[in-house]
Amino acid sequence: MNKIKKGDEVIVITGKDKGRRGTILQVLADERVLVEGVNIAKKHQKPNPNAGVPGGIIDREMPLDISNVLVFNPKTKKGDRVGIKVLEDGSKERIFRSTGETVDI
Repeated sequence: MNKIKKGDEVIVITGKDKGRRGTILQVLADERVLVEGVNIAKKHQKPNPNAGVPGGIIDREMPLDISNVLVFNPKTKKGDRVGIKVLEDGSKERIFRSTGETVDI
């Protein structure tokens, strides 16, 4: 079970976008995440008339390392670490480390 999943609201803790919040768009296999509206880079794209892609300079979200984001805790209004708790029936759930409450998705 991953501690950070697609759809989680996260806050960036380091880098040029420190303090910005966004939603996870994708979790990549190499321990990196795409966050909506964070870590924007300009990409110079060549036109491709066969695929209908126009050329020009476009803005793209680039991946961040998973260690540079924390899941946003709405109760404390801060980023919080996430732990995994095993229930009596053997199933697992994600919890916030500071409060012990479950992470609502």
